Parts: sequence; structure tokens; C-alpha cells
Amino acid sequence: MSLAFDNVSVPDSALARQITELVRDTASPLLFHHSSRVYWFGALAGQRRQLNFDRELLYAGAMFHDMGLVPAHRSPDQRFEVDGANVARDFLRARGIDEADITLVWNAIALHTTPGIPEHMHPVVALVTAGVEMDVLGLTHAEYPAAQREAIVSLHPRGPDFKEQILQAFHDGICHKPHTTFGNVKADVLADKDPHFHRGNFCSVIRGSAWA
Repeated sequence: MSLAFDNVSVPDSALARQITELVRDTASPLLFHHSSRVYWFGALAGQRRQLNFDRELLYAGAMFHDMGLVPAHRSPDQRFEVDGANVARDFLRARGIDEADITLVWNAIALHTTPGIPEHMHPVVALVTAGVEMDVLGLTHAEYPAAQREAIVSLHPRGPDFKEQILQAFHDGICHKPHTTFGNVKADVLADKDPHFHRGNFCSVIRGSAWA
């Protein structure tokens, strides 16, 4: 089954087919379908924002963005985002992709859980995060017509338990290296100095999102 909206579709290239095959054969169905939806939502956001971007590079960033959660690619001491970025880098480099393009994909994956930065970067970087934020957090849910959302989910099922399953996948991918979760120092400083500060909670945002 194929899917296309206006000029948006999965790239019809040997590289894209190889990416699809590798991720489908390596990642769980949960992560494969999630990553596929990330591409669709990111590409549609790019079209809506009238951005110029290479769909093949966006596809690579979207499809590899959670490969660091896959057991075969988990390192003992790197952030899972870096693990995924390194898998994409090695895959693209082995196929002779230009180093500047590889860097774009690497950055897109490495930064996809760092809000507030990717949106100011190259469209490939920005749109991988846009796709993730839509599929996981539902932040831009209303910006996608229901027909688009339903068609994408029909092709790449989300399932009624997606929220808890994706949180479990995160847990399983990082529980052996909790030190890699050290992150936004600003929140730590505010929590230390401001008694009225309330830290945002990623899990609560997912569970309270517009997605069912």
C-alpha cells in the first residue's frame, strides 16, 4: 500500500528502499511504524511551512531517529540519540553519501529530544523534531487535517496502547545507562533556587496529548 499527499511521498530511490528494509528488519514494529509516521508528519509540516528540504535526508533522519533504542545498537555509555545518529552516519557513509548531508542527518537525530533548538536549524533537522513532536506529543495535532492523520495511521498503525508502549521502549533503551539522561541544567538551577518552579514532565505531556 502506498500513500501520497500532493507532492509529499516516501522517496522512490534505492537508498530509501534500503533504509526501509533495514529499519523494518532491525527495529520492532512499534518503532518502525512510529518512525514512518515521523517522516510523514515532518514532511507535511515542511510542505505547510514552505520549506525546501531533501526528502531522502529527512527520510533517513526520521527512520533512524530511534535506532539507538534497538538492542543491537545500544551502547553502554552514549545517549540513545547519539547511538541512533551513529547508526545513520555509518549506513550513509557506506553508501557514499556526501559528508555534509550525513552531518545534517546526524544532527537531526542527535537533537530530536532537545526542544527549542532544532526549529532554528536546517529544515531536515527541524522537521525530524517536528515529526517526533507530532507523533509522540501531539503538539501540532490540530494542524493536520483528520483525513491526513487517519490515512497515515491506517498505513502505519499507532494502536490504542502506543503511548505506554513508546514510554516502555524509551525505558528499556536507556535504563541501563541512567547517567545519559542528565540534561537541561536550567531546570535543575530553577528547581534548586525557585521554590515555585514546577518541572515539565514528558510522560504527562504524552498521556495528556490530543492523540487517543
